[in-house]
Amino acid sequence: MLWTPPRVGELRKRAGEALLHRVAGPTAHEKRARIHETPGPRWFGPDRPVRVVHADAAMYVGGLAALLLQSLHPVAMAAVAAHSGFESDPWGRLQRTSTFLAVTTFGTAQDAEQAVRRVRHVHGAVRGRTPEGVPYRASDPHLLAWVHAAETACFLSAHQRYGRRPLPPREADGYVADMAQVGHRLGVVDPPETTAGLTARLAEYRPELRATDQSRAAARYLLAHPPLPWPARLPYAFLAAAAVELLPASVRARLDLPYTTRLLLPLARPGGHAVVAAIRWIIPTAPRPARSPASGSPHTLRV
Repeated sequence: MLWTPPRVGELRKRAGEALLHRVAGPTAHEKRARIHETPGPRWFGPDRPVRVVHADAAMYVGGLAALLLQSLHPVAMAAVAAHSGFESDPWGRLQRTSTFLAVTTFGTAQDAEQAVRRVRHVHGAVRGRTPEGVPYRASDPHLLAWVHAAETACFLSAHQRYGRRPLPPREADGYVADMAQVGHRLGVVDPPETTAGLTARLAEYRPELRATDQSRAAARYLLAHPPLPWPARLPYAFLAAAAVELLPASVRARLDLPYTTRLLLPLARPGGHAVVAAIRWIIPTAPRPARSPASGSPHTLRV
């Protein structure tokens, strides 16, 4: 009997399941069901911009851009290099981060509060010194504010460029305000609540940013040596180029960009759109949110 190739639908399902398990772990479907289907109030209603942004495949570009930008703060990068396990357990770190974002964005208020408490507990134990001898602690509000601002800016920028529905200015401000609520709970002091405030906050950190041996190693690892099977490396290369191209030129100049990434930068936008569209096509749809028996609408808690 001649071998016949699997149907397109079967290939799509396999690819989507593989990606979902990479990002969310082996219990991905159980996590998604709990996050989306458990009844109860949420921090954010279904109309909030944070839900639009965090549900879109453009987050893959924004997440990588955020890691590259965050690496240029030498104190924050020293803490990541010493304590995060981003090289020894990259998928575990990605899964923990993606789960935190999903729970705080879509999960019940109770689960979101527990997730924040766990992160704050971990932060309380992370302390040390940079290679230059500068002391740090992960719970330092100054470092927390940098990580929060860089993450918020990159997620929003990626969505505005690669998202299915870019946000109008008022909703973009709403996204920053939504993220500020989570940042405040994590210990960020006075997080920005508008895009203008976010831009100003990032500018405050500009004098502190510089390339270090640790940031160069992180860029090489993320861009040139990702822990991926060979068939996934070409689309990842375009995704990486899209993430780098999303950053300001002054930031890109400080990164140790591999030759392949620099070569692909002129194709970063069309390549990024193609890869994001492919991810959007293959990723399984999230379960429908739990609904209130009384009103027929999702339980929400405005904060």
